Amino acid sequence: MTKFCLTVSCRSQRGIVAAISGYLAAQGCNITDSAQFDDPETGRFFMRVSFVPETGKTVAAIEEGFAPEAQRFEMDYLFHDEARKMKVIIMVSRFGHCLNDLLYRWRIGALPIDIVAVISNHMDYQKVVVNHDIPFHCIKVTKENKPEAEARQMQIVRETGAELIVLARYMQILSDEMCQEMSGRIINIHHSFLPSFKGANPYKQAYERGVKLIGATSHYVTADLDEGPIIEQDTIRVTHAQSP
Repeated sequence: MTKFCLTVSCRSQRGIVAAISGYLAAQGCNITDSAQFDDPETGRFFMRVSFVPETGKTVAAIEEGFAPEAQRFEMDYLFHDEARKMKVIIMVSRFGHCLNDLLYRWRIGALPIDIVAVISNHMDYQKVVVNHDIPFHCIKVTKENKPEAEARQMQIVRETGAELIVLARYMQILSDEMCQEMSGRIINIHHSFLPSFKGANPYKQAYERGVKLIGATSHYVTADLDEGPIIEQDTIRVTHAQSP
């Protein structure tokens, strides 16, 4: 079954939901799921709508006709075919648990993405990645060659058409330039409950402070280390008997 989705953000005002649902109905589309949020602190409205085009219209045709409605409410919007998998690059260093989990979920179909490459600054996981029929790129990174290494990484992003980079325990700090060029398109998996314990040794910091709850955080990458908008978090309980 063909299914599309529409994401919208704009200034909060009356009539947005009615305009969107009315337009989709007029195009012969049946809404199957809808989520919306009004943020009183920023005055912004957000909405995500999944729908089925029952008359067989393409997503391009539906998007083209939506422009007048979008202009009326000054919307930032995006139509997406849910059958099209996002192209993703995974970056990893020498801790493989995040990479292995992502590869497993991708292999069994639980993670509906297209992993177009894995980039690492070490060779440790070349065999694992190649055995999944995924291109592996080892790009060494030092203080001296960092600009050249990141230029090569961005070349792979452009060549593969990657829309998202996932830093799965990639133990390098990205430059401000790369963060800006890929703004909103890099996710980091950080092994602490941010904003607590930033940087490279959060477990050691947590151990020294005697905390009893530690966690992990997925967040968007910005030029400020471990400061980007938080996507998801989880925690587990630890005791004084455990080591870092």
